[in-house]
Amino acid sequence: MTEVKPGDTVRINYAGRLTDGTSFDTSEGREPLQFTLGEGQVIPGLEAHVAGMAPGEKSTVTIPSDQAYGPHRAEAIQTLERTKVPAGLDIEVGTQLQAKTADGTMMPIRVVELDEATVKVDANHPLAGKDLIFDVELVEIVKAA
Repeated sequence: MTEVKPGDTVRINYAGRLTDGTSFDTSEGREPLQFTLGEGQVIPGLEAHVAGMAPGEKSTVTIPSDQAYGPHRAEAIQTLERTKVPAGLDIEVGTQLQAKTADGTMMPIRVVELDEATVKVDANHPLAGKDLIFDVELVEIVKAA
């Protein structure tokens, strides 16, 4: 039986949940997720789990945060003066914004607190610091390496 190896392009169905059972993502109702092993297109723990699976195989894996979106970093939370936010921008807790880093790349940030004078933003991925559970089905190997 053919097993997935680095360089293969695969398609999987999946359902992701937190350790408390809260669902955060699923491929249900969509096309299966397609990616190539070894190209960093999905979190490392999921990629490692799919390696060695055979088409039609189903399994469940718990991926620790360090193999998912990494630890929650306190230094990624910053409080900005309200004057640093573009005037006329309608923001509230949960608003997604883009910030330019020192090297010019754009980084997603989320408003987590605000008042008249300040806006607190968080650059952590919403799933940072969380262990994730995935139910995975390898649908097919689209292209073998």
